[in-house]
Amino acid sequence: MRILVTNDDGINAPGIKTLEKIAYQLAGHDGEVWIVAPATEKSGVGHCISFAAPITISKLETRRYTVDGNPADCILAGLHYVMKGKCPDLILSGVNRGNNSAENALYSGTLGAALEGALQGIKSIALSQYLGPKNFHIADPFEASDQHGANLIRSILSQKELSKKDYKTFYNINFPPCPGKEVQGIKVTPQGFRKNSHFTVEPIETPSMREFLFVKGGDQQVSTKPGSDADANLNGYISVTPMTADLTDYAELVGLKDIE
Repeated sequence: MRILVTNDDGINAPGIKTLEKIAYQLAGHDGEVWIVAPATEKSGVGHCISFAAPITISKLETRRYTVDGNPADCILAGLHYVMKGKCPDLILSGVNRGNNSAENALYSGTLGAALEGALQGIKSIALSQYLGPKNFHIADPFEASDQHGANLIRSILSQKELSKKDYKTFYNINFPPCPGKEVQGIKVTPQGFRKNSHFTVEPIETPSMREFLFVKGGDQQVSTKPGSDADANLNGYISVTPMTADLTDYAELVGLKDIE
């Protein structure tokens, strides 16, 4: 198996090292793992691409490249430059430091890369490690991802894809905020929504009286609707959410027919 790996935390992030281990387990002795990742952290950039400016790409070693751009740029660079003529069988993005459950999915560069992979017609999976009191300070906060990632991906790949829609399905995996041995199992879930927990800005005034605004995230320990992704994660389960790039609200589509 030929696998393309990226992330949004940067080429030197600990999570990509975890994902490399997972990828090598999946690829096998005769497979290939290619790394194309951002030069610096690009968290929260979503599906952004560098459409209005060129990007720099650097080869670090065999099958390992860094791009001065966004995660989706890395997918484009990987498919159409680095691996041109050697299309990957699978794209893996992550393992993100922090969850991409619920509304976080809409901001995520990790998911942005997987979304771009799906738009390019490649099976794509995003992986994120929820952090919390049980795993934030342990020796390896990515332990749950490391221990359960490869087998879970094998299970997903073994399933027949049911969707025949134009927008190819990609997968959002979130590992719970606990050590690997405390993982309760796997739940296939819809995307949740954390009520009253959202991004804000916090002003900071410098000694020279200039004001800066820092974007501040909401409380990540707020659960979501029972049976949804963040609810499963906070109860010790790995969540798997199938997604597509189709943003149409089909219920509202029917409701708006009266204006035609």
